[in-house]
Amino acid sequence: MSKGKILVLKTGGTFPELAAVAGDFEDWIAAGLAAAPGRLLVRRPPFGEALPDPSGVAGVVVTGSHAMVTDREGWSGRTAAWVLDALAAGVPLLGICYGHQLLALAAGGRAGDNPEGREFGTAEVRLHRGAEGDPLFRGLPPVFGAHVCHAQSVTALPPGAVLLASSARDPHQAFRLGERAWGVQFHPEFSADAARFYVRECAEELRAEGQDPGALEAGVRDTLEAAELLRRFGELIG
Repeated sequence: MSKGKILVLKTGGTFPELAAVAGDFEDWIAAGLAAAPGRLLVRRPPFGEALPDPSGVAGVVVTGSHAMVTDREGWSGRTAAWVLDALAAGVPLLGICYGHQLLALAAGGRAGDNPEGREFGTAEVRLHRGAEGDPLFRGLPPVFGAHVCHAQSVTALPPGAVLLASSARDPHQAFRLGERAWGVQFHPEFSADAARFYVRECAEELRAEGQDPGALEAGVRDTLEAAELLRRFGELIG
């Protein structure tokens, strides 16, 4: 596999207060991939930054965002079109949270408000049969913890997608398209501290839905199995 650049499409950033002490999404992703210094190429579509020819990169990670895919921003539509080009070129691609939903939309699926409400903290993710031979998911425990923080979800998978995992609040936690593209609603790049921070920041919205932010924060734990996905994706890229 190529040792070229790993492209991170940064569709948003974390809270400034958290970034000041722990870095931002691209830093967490670089650590999870075990990427060599200087190997990541970060582009920020919301700021109009030009995206490279997908055939010229070794792999792609599309980050999460505080934006909503249903806003149908112009930059988001252009990024979705670029993702389709990357799929056609056979470039390994991993979409996280917003990136997961964007991948689904680009390939003909649907995304919108999660009918079960917000999912925050550490969720129990259950694997489906499709995960048994999957390059990223095979060998993981049938149930494992993963950090989540989302109000929207993939509501219908794209045609031909293989369902890999679900949770109590989200039936589409992970899917694969073809042999080299994945979407995960959960955050394999998050630390437990980041997951707790997001619960605290969104406590008011969670309470409004009848959820208990204190209990969600107390239930956050390390999620080594979920983090393994980023390491495996990095190995797949090479």
